[in-house]
Amino acid sequence: MGQYFAKDYTGEPFILFGTGHLIALAVIVLINLSFIWLRKSKHQKLKDSVRYAIAATLVIAEGSWHVWNIAIGEWTIQTHLPLHLCAVLVWTSVIMLLTKSYRIYEFVYFLGIAGASQALLTPEAGIYGFPHFRVFQTIFAHGAIVTAAIFMTVVEGYRPYWSSFKRVIIWLNIYAVIVTGINLLIGSNYLYTIHKPDTASLMDVLGPWPVYLLSLEALALIFCLLLYVPWIIKDRKTAKLMPA
Repeated sequence: MGQYFAKDYTGEPFILFGTGHLIALAVIVLINLSFIWLRKSKHQKLKDSVRYAIAATLVIAEGSWHVWNIAIGEWTIQTHLPLHLCAVLVWTSVIMLLTKSYRIYEFVYFLGIAGASQALLTPEAGIYGFPHFRVFQTIFAHGAIVTAAIFMTVVEGYRPYWSSFKRVIIWLNIYAVIVTGINLLIGSNYLYTIHKPDTASLMDVLGPWPVYLLSLEALALIFCLLLYVPWIIKDRKTAKLMPA
């Protein structure tokens, strides 16, 4: 059992789109598809139980990540403060699920689905493959972020608006400036605003610093716009059905 939590893992490395990865993605997809049925359910207690379960999954996944890093002697303020976007989205998703905050939902919908889905497709698992704790932790955490946003959309009936899109983009840039200041102060690299990550990533093909930051900005705009397209189509269909 200890090998599945070991710092120096000697098992098989993570295989992108291998059997374990595909099964994990399929489970997440099936869970989210089940929300179509849950939306029609008249049992509010069941809906609340699912909402709390997603929140608990987020807390356990993120909390255990910090406990594990402390246990193996890897936790530092330069790498483990909750300042990376997905770490922020874990805790904001928990608050959203517990309070049903619409303002937080706007951010989780756009940034959570866009960012965490990318992390699900290309998990940063390093040397750790199934069934190591690190692989399950990263998939559970990012999967629960996406699931939280979809749950609030499908089951609770929330939706973003054009004003939501603008608000998210503006505050994302403000947050990036604040985090860059923190990076310069403590010697960290949260949001990778100081340099690219040491491991291979999408940023490797986006040009040198600071060009890749502008490329990431453009990608964020594109992904968020794509997430708003279904609502543009829906609103246009609704407008056509309304009497003149």
